[in-house]
Amino acid sequence: MEESNPILGEQFKKIVWNQINSNNPPMTKVTYNRLLSEGIEKEEVIRLLACVVSTETYNVLKFERPFDLDAYEKMLLKLPKMPWE
Repeated sequence: MEESNPILGEQFKKIVWNQINSNNPPMTKVTYNRLLSEGIEKEEVIRLLACVVSTETYNVLKFERPFDLDAYEKMLLKLPKMPWE
């Protein structure tokens, strides 16, 4: 999948790394480790996690609602299947 905005994509990846390093939310790091153990390369794992971050961010903005941790974690559990699939 080609990024439509590479700068924004990099920002979402930074968010992912911040979540992994701070272990907040913990499910991000759990999912990171799970996907790596499934043989997915690190760069692809980060891209997949960034897709989840971008999807939840979109939902927050579009529906003018707070961040939904439950919805976010459900999307993480479905990876490597994309949130919109």
